[in-house]
Amino acid sequence: MVKILCVSDIIVSQLENAANLRRRYNDIDLVLSCGDLPAVYLEFITSVLNAPLLYVRGNHDQGYDERPPGGENLHNRLVKFAGLSFVGLEGSMRYNRSDIQYTDGEMHTMVMRMAPRLGYRRWRRGHGVDVFVAHSPPFGIHDANDLPHRGFKAFLNFLDWYRPRYMVHGHVHTYDRRVTTVTDYHETRIMNINPFTILEIEPQP
Repeated sequence: MVKILCVSDIIVSQLENAANLRRRYNDIDLVLSCGDLPAVYLEFITSVLNAPLLYVRGNHDQGYDERPPGGENLHNRLVKFAGLSFVGLEGSMRYNRSDIQYTDGEMHTMVMRMAPRLGYRRWRRGHGVDVFVAHSPPFGIHDANDLPHRGFKAFLNFLDWYRPRYMVHGHVHTYDRRVTTVTDYHETRIMNINPFTILEIEPQP
């Protein structure tokens, strides 16, 4: 079983406390960021827990260009860790001229370009990837009506074509406890992990 600390969007005081991290999360194998968090925050968590970091950038992570967090950027990449596979797509729906934003068409092109890698893996294993990591949600699932927080229709294609076991995302805040944060779509469990969630995954044989 691989135990993953997933974080996104909001700095949480209990994760800034080294003693609390060591006491409550000493068995974490991996830290996974869905974006919009300072590099120093991520590096503090990973250094205290002595765990590696995988991440995608959120739409507010322009600072990573000059000072990226220590870890591996998953954007448009397939990365394997402890018997699990991870693929990431960064950013949000384009709503101004800032970086790390995409139109649905641009995101659809990125999803299609993953077909040679993930389509074959799905044919052989039943799932193209274990964990799909994104900043934004899919269209109509955990998203909001305003353009900046609208989900990508391209992500629905990703789920339809590659059938990941899990999709984790942030971007949409979950202050209201009535908000749905876990949804099953085909064979994929979609989770809004904002601000943090513990995810335990058993690698497949």
